[in-house]
Amino acid sequence: MKRHKLAELRRSDIFSHLPQMHYLPRWGVLMLDIFLCTLAFWMSVWINNGFLEFVSLEDPNIPLWSQYLIFMGVQIVSFWAFHTYSGILRYSTFIDTIKVLLSVFSVGIVLLVINGITELAAHWHPFISTMVVVYVAVAFMFLFILRVGVKTMSEVLQRSQASPRVMIYGTKAAGVAIAKMLRSSGEAPYRPVGFIADEGENTNYDLAGLRVRSLNEKLFVWMEKHGVKYVIVSPMKMREINPSKDLQIFIDHNIRILTTPYFTQFDNADAIDAARIGRIDAIKIEDLLERPQIEVNTENVRQIIKDKVVLVSGAAGSIGSELVRQVQKYEPQVTILVEMAESPLHDLTLELQNSFPDARFIPIIADVRNRARMEQIFGDLRPDVVYHAAAYKHVPLMEDFPTEAVQANVLGTKNMADMAVKYGVQRFVMISTDKAVNPTNIMGASKRIAEIYVQSLFRKLQKENPDCTKFITTRFGNVLGSNGSVIPYFRKQIAAGGPVTVTHPNIIRYFMTIPEACCLVMEASTLGNGGEIFVFDMGKPVKILDLARNMIRLAGYVPEKDIQIHFTGLRPGEKLYEELLNQKETTLPTTNEKIMIARVRESDYDEVSKLIDELIATTTTTTTITAKSFTTVKLMKIIVPEFISNNSVYEQLDPQ
Repeated sequence: MKRHKLAELRRSDIFSHLPQMHYLPRWGVLMLDIFLCTLAFWMSVWINNGFLEFVSLEDPNIPLWSQYLIFMGVQIVSFWAFHTYSGILRYSTFIDTIKVLLSVFSVGIVLLVINGITELAAHWHPFISTMVVVYVAVAFMFLFILRVGVKTMSEVLQRSQASPRVMIYGTKAAGVAIAKMLRSSGEAPYRPVGFIADEGENTNYDLAGLRVRSLNEKLFVWMEKHGVKYVIVSPMKMREINPSKDLQIFIDHNIRILTTPYFTQFDNADAIDAARIGRIDAIKIEDLLERPQIEVNTENVRQIIKDKVVLVSGAAGSIGSELVRQVQKYEPQVTILVEMAESPLHDLTLELQNSFPDARFIPIIADVRNRARMEQIFGDLRPDVVYHAAAYKHVPLMEDFPTEAVQANVLGTKNMADMAVKYGVQRFVMISTDKAVNPTNIMGASKRIAEIYVQSLFRKLQKENPDCTKFITTRFGNVLGSNGSVIPYFRKQIAAGGPVTVTHPNIIRYFMTIPEACCLVMEASTLGNGGEIFVFDMGKPVKILDLARNMIRLAGYVPEKDIQIHFTGLRPGEKLYEELLNQKETTLPTTNEKIMIARVRESDYDEVSKLIDELIATTTTTTTITAKSFTTVKLMKIIVPEFISNNSVYEQLDPQ
């Protein structure tokens, strides 16, 4: 029977998991602490009897073994009260030291209080007071040395591992926290060897036991000599600098840049655990192109959205889905998700139900080109605000299918705008593009025609009714990470080992993050009184060749050596640079410095409407595809005289 119980005990969880553990369990720490306190007790007896006998004018009134049991009993209770055994020894912090100090100090207080009470009540004392004081000092010393020793040994062993060396850019709380996190974990993927301060800062000191070095050419000579190929940029540092400018020096020296999430627990930086260490990752090109956070007048946005019915077309697209997410912050009554792609709409609906459980959504599979379907949706649901993001956007594809571009971008916008007027929508916000300025391709020209239609429609309606639907257009350039954009495409090519294909060595583009673009759309929708085209401050244009080279370096490769770059030539309809404004256009400022109003030529609705109806009609004729396409493009060039094709078969339609 006893043998059976012992076998069961061996198979129990108490012992079965010990070989797989990477740290001492709580009860193990407690037993080790009790053992050290036992040594401290007998050492205090020896010190008291051997060295302090001349000051010990008192003798105990209870046997020594009884004293020991009382000491350990009180000490165990104190350990339990302060949870000194609950931490992992190699991650011990200043807080753990305080807990240990309080636990042994409280034992001394309790024992001395017992001495005082018995002295007053019966004129005897169970313990020698000097021995109690010595015990407190020796016990704390042993417990402290244990924790410091284990932590130091862990760091020494970790340093001896072949982990890649890394410098930390940033000497404030976040940088120090990262260094401590890496040094205190045996599972850390990197070994910190120093801090980097900005050039000109004082570097004549050490921080957290690591040398602080200045950011200059000498630093990169030192890093190459010592095999340091990584730099971690602390989250606080990312906020202070301009990443696209200030981190370029590391990229140019083929130093891989790493980053971490935005920690908030810097007050207890030592306690950051290994789970967060695994979240250190290579910085992405999006992080370099990101700009400071945009300030939006949330109160104005709330006034037009709160308790309103909001409809978003193209709701599952890159821009549409982000608009849907941002709209939820302003508490709409319901959000209508109009989308023709079934699977993306399904995925978005599941995401929204999980992220915004209290919000109401109505997902609808529908095509904006279907006028009857749009009338049914507007008639049944009566939206107050419409964000029209549904469109075809890929330049080369639309160059091959101009009739489809007209159907989606022109007819789709016309249907939505007409229904907005018929059913009393308060605000209609159309998402346009910088490619609508001096268009050189079908896609840009189709979006410019859509702009012309909604602008001219508003001007006609305003003359009849000042309280009519307010039509607002927003223009911006490329958005980072959108479906089919250049950055995900380059990333796939790099992952496959190259080559990376760039159309032209001098091609440039403007970039903006999707959340940033949608923030500005939301703000612009509150600024407009109707008929405006808002253009956004897109910052400085980015050379696509430089973008490709930086992405290759960020992935840990050397451009033209590890991964080749091939130039494929401009695609049909593509131009070297995008314009945000027509040359004849000027801008007016708004209350948001990042949003401007474009002053564009005005068109007569009756005249434009007839041409647009004729254009749409050509897309449904029964002629051959080629003839239909040329007829369609010819009419587009009449409606948009500045539409001059580039690298396209339709150049023959332009004036010579």
